[in-house]
Amino acid sequence: MTTSLQIGFRGTIQDFPGADPLRDVEVLRKAMKGFGTDENAIIELLGNRSNKQRVPMVAAYKTTYGKDLIRDLKSELTGNFENLVLAMLMSPSHFDAYEMREAIKGAGTDEACLIEILSSRSNAEIIAINRIYKEEFGKSLEDAISSDTSGHFRRLMISLCQGNRDERETVDIAMAKQDAQKLYAAGENKVGTDESQFNAILCARSKPHLRAVFQEYQQMCGRDIEKSICREMSGNVESGMVAVVKCIKNTPGYFAERLHKAMQGAGTKDRTLIRIMVSRSEVDMLDIRQEYVRCYGKSLYNHISGDTSGDYKKLLLKLCGGND
Repeated sequence: MTTSLQIGFRGTIQDFPGADPLRDVEVLRKAMKGFGTDENAIIELLGNRSNKQRVPMVAAYKTTYGKDLIRDLKSELTGNFENLVLAMLMSPSHFDAYEMREAIKGAGTDEACLIEILSSRSNAEIIAINRIYKEEFGKSLEDAISSDTSGHFRRLMISLCQGNRDERETVDIAMAKQDAQKLYAAGENKVGTDESQFNAILCARSKPHLRAVFQEYQQMCGRDIEKSICREMSGNVESGMVAVVKCIKNTPGYFAERLHKAMQGAGTKDRTLIRIMVSRSEVDMLDIRQEYVRCYGKSLYNHISGDTSGDYKKLLLKLCGGND
């Protein structure tokens, strides 16, 4: 059982003590039966269950009522609230696979979504996404990315979707120095840029090793690695490489920035907002909230409150978990 005393847990949504999917689906059924929908009952239930307590509701609903929960919810709910509820009923890897699919299919590609998922997930998570993508869509994720992207950006995405990053925790400073030199030689210290060298180092090395590389790089050429990438590259490959660096340096800071951009200015990028709030709620939402206040002088909770409305807002705030 997960309790609020779980050591090192930085999420906002925890296991609900004694939750039972068969009892939970009665609440959902009652909320949808008859005239009108009891949205608050849905919000209270889903907002107080962890992902592994929510996912079994789909099968439990079918067992109990002989009906499809997802179909029933779709017929009762609309808009962003519907999208958020459905996202919360998928396992993390299923949700990621579906988001990748949405990012790729149709006209134009949501490169930022591909970058976000592939640069922030662990090897095991990426391997699961690959498996589910193939099962659900009959095509490998690599093939889908390959036919939808090009050039150095394609290479970067294909490298990341292998889920083959070194995961050792130890750091060899001599090797970190060597890698920093290789990056310097491939970028700032030559005419043109050797993107493949950046690719090789940023996609394969362990995160602790890369943090050391970035420090060595800073000392060596007096410039932050992100600034060098921005000077040397452009377009999607620049965005991709910078995101990989940001994610390695400070993952919660990276997500705080993504959330801020999703809500800044005219119109909200709801798909991004939903994806990050759902996928980080049991990982590092507390850290993301801290970074948000630190970087933007405003709590994530208040920004979501001011930028969204209705049932959608209420459920997002459950995932956010509190005001800072």
